[in-house]
Amino acid sequence: MHRITAHQPYPLFNTAATRRLEKAAAAALPPHTLMQRAGLAVAQLAQALAPHARTVWIACGPGNNGGDGLEAAMHLQHSGRRVVVTWLGQPDTAPADARASGQRARDAGVSWADTAPDDLGANDLCIDALLGIGVSSSPHSPARAPDARLRACLQALHHSPAPVLAVDLPSGLDADTGQFAAGLAPDTPPHLHHQAPPPRHTLSLLTLKPGLFTAAGRDAAGQVWLDDLGVEPGHEPPNAWLSGPALPALRTHASHKGSYGDVAVVGGEGLAARGMGMAGAALLAASAALHSGAGRVLVALLDDGHLQLDLQQPELMFRRFDALALEQLTVVCGCGGGQAIARVLPEVITRAARLVLDADALNTIATQAALHALVVARGQHGQPTVLTPHPLEAARLLGLTTAEVQANRLGAAQQLADQFNCVAVLKGSGTVIAAPDRVPAINPTGNARLATAGTGDVLAGMVGAHLAAGASALRAASEAVYQHGQAADDWPARQALTASALARRVGGR
Repeated sequence: MHRITAHQPYPLFNTAATRRLEKAAAAALPPHTLMQRAGLAVAQLAQALAPHARTVWIACGPGNNGGDGLEAAMHLQHSGRRVVVTWLGQPDTAPADARASGQRARDAGVSWADTAPDDLGANDLCIDALLGIGVSSSPHSPARAPDARLRACLQALHHSPAPVLAVDLPSGLDADTGQFAAGLAPDTPPHLHHQAPPPRHTLSLLTLKPGLFTAAGRDAAGQVWLDDLGVEPGHEPPNAWLSGPALPALRTHASHKGSYGDVAVVGGEGLAARGMGMAGAALLAASAALHSGAGRVLVALLDDGHLQLDLQQPELMFRRFDALALEQLTVVCGCGGGQAIARVLPEVITRAARLVLDADALNTIATQAALHALVVARGQHGQPTVLTPHPLEAARLLGLTTAEVQANRLGAAQQLADQFNCVAVLKGSGTVIAAPDRVPAINPTGNARLATAGTGDVLAGMVGAHLAAGASALRAASEAVYQHGQAADDWPARQALTASALARRVGGR
C-alpha cells in the first residue's frame, strides 16, 4: 500500500479494465482471497490514519464493496476498537464472499445498526464501503434510485464531522468520469462549508481509477492511497495516466537566447477596437513565456499599437503583427484577442512554426469550419499545435454543452485531440492532456487558487515557452500544465494568488 503523490506517474484503469483484472485474479486465487486482502488493507490504513480511534462506524453496501468493509470491521474489532456496522445487504442475497466476511465480523463481536448513528461526532473514524465501482454517471446507464437507507448513509458520510475513509471510491462517484451518479452527489458543494471539512481519504483497490483525479473526484476522494492486493496488471493496458513531474531542464554554458526559441504572443485587443482593454491577457501570457525560459518574447497587440513598452517588463519586445516572421516563431494566439483575432487567425494557423491556441482564438475557430480545417491540416503537415480550452470553450468547439463536456472530461479531451489532429489541454480540476493515438493523461497538480482571472493566459504562455525550447507538443503541454499547478500548490497559504504573480513564479526563478 502506498500514498499517491504528484511525484511520479501512475497508470489508471477504468471500470471495465478493473473488473477484468478482478475476475482473472479471483479465478487464479483461492476463494475469498481478494476480499480478505482488501479488508485487511482497509483496516491497516484505518489504524494508520486514526491510531487512537476508539469507535469506528462502517457503512457497508449489499455487494462486494460492502464485503470489504465487513472484513475490515472484523480486523478493527480484533484490534480493540468498538466497531459499529450498518449493512445494507442480506445474508440470503449477498455475494458469497461478502456473506462469509459478514459472518466473520459477527463472530468477532462487531455491533450492528440498521441506520447511520445519530451522533456521528461520537465516532473517531467513518468508513464508506457502500458502492465502490458499482455506479455510473452516464445518462445511457439505467438510473439506480437510492433507497432511503442508502441515502441516509450517504448523507451521514458527506456531513461527517469525523474523518472518512472510502473503500475503492467515494460512494456514488463514477470511476471513469469523476462525476457523481444521479441522486448520489453531496447536497452541499465543498466550497460552501463554513469551516474546513474533516480529512477524507480513499483507498483504491487493485487499480487507480481515472475518476479519482478529475472533475468532482479530487474533492470527493481527498488523499488517495493504492493497494493492488498483490495483483499485477499484466497485459491490461492503462486507459489513462496520472502525470508525473518534468525532468529538470539543464542549460549548458555554451547556450544563448537563440537556444531557447522565440515566442510571439498575438492578442490583446484594446480600447480602440472594443471600448475596453484586453491587453492584459496577452501581457500575462508573454510574462509567463518570459519567466518560463523563452529566449525572446515578442508581443503583437491587436489594438492599433497603443502600447509600445511594458515598463514592468522591458524585456518584452512589441511588434506589429505584419512584422512577425511567423514561420520562425512559436505563436501563442488568442489571449484577449476579441473579435480582432478573426482577421489574423488564418495567417497564424497557416504559417506559425509552432502554435498554442487559446481563448478568443478557440471561440473564433468554433464558429468557422474553414479555420477548423486549417488546424487539422497543421497536424497533417507535422506542425506542432496545442489547444488550451476551458470546459465552455471545449463545448463550443465540439458542439456540446458544458455539462456534457464535464460529464466525461477524458472523452471530451480525446475527442478534441482527434477532431483537430493536435494536442488538447482541457483545463479544470484534473486537467486532461490528450493527443491523437495516445493514452490521455490527467494532471495531479493545482488547486482552487487557480480560479482567478488570467491564470489560463499564464498557462498558454508557459506551453509556448516549452514548445519554443524544442519540446514536442505533448511534452510541452504536459510539463507546462504540471508546473502551472505545482506553482499554485506551493503558493504561500495566506498570500492571494494573482495571475501576474503566478507568471513570475512559474519558472522557479
